[in-house]
Amino acid sequence: MLFTTLFISIQSIAQTTGLGSWNVLTGKLTFNKKLFTMAEFQVRSQHIYKDFSYYEYKAGIGYNFPKSISTILAMGHYLTYNPLIEGDFKDPILNNEFRIWEQFVLENNINRIKIEHRYRIEQRFTSLGYKNRFRYRLNSIIPINHLKVEPKTLFFSAFDEVFINNESPFLEQNRIFIGGGYELNKNITFLGGWINRFDNGGGTNQTWKNFFQLNLILSFDEFKSGREKMPSALD
Repeated sequence: MLFTTLFISIQSIAQTTGLGSWNVLTGKLTFNKKLFTMAEFQVRSQHIYKDFSYYEYKAGIGYNFPKSISTILAMGHYLTYNPLIEGDFKDPILNNEFRIWEQFVLENNINRIKIEHRYRIEQRFTSLGYKNRFRYRLNSIIPINHLKVEPKTLFFSAFDEVFINNESPFLEQNRIFIGGGYELNKNITFLGGWINRFDNGGGTNQTWKNFFQLNLILSFDEFKSGREKMPSALD
């Protein structure tokens, strides 16, 4: 796709060294066929479980419309420390951000392939002032040993997400994820893999970095929605 092609073309510009770790804990509680709530905590490091420089936490409430359409209204707190200083959460804080976001998700199946189109609008109150941002993620999940994601299911997962600002640089970030997961039971799902993040600071300030991402997804009473599971991180 276009975003992947663009990403590959700019990989050679710059990169940060080492493989980082990206850890995600996601929780979802479904009340009935329409209403659900969610929360998530993330922590990231510049090397594998060493030199942590970022964390975030967020929560929101969602609504399921008919025919695999859903929305979420959420807010969260995001802290970024200097990634070039060795050690965990070392000052200075580069960005202290409070964020509100609205999300629209459309899901559809192509045989056993589960496709998710996610559109998100963010209102960002950052250390550098107020900003708006638009995000689009194309996410796919392919169950391996069952026709759908259910207990004892292995599955393949991949996505590409682009981040667009309303001011220059308009293309701010791109993320590519390739990995797999396992649904242990109706409440617990593991998802892990490789994620590559491209950051565009404008001009020659362009970097990319590889992470090992590990997700623990806790889902309670999701059967009440009447929908197939689409296990993935919220962010």
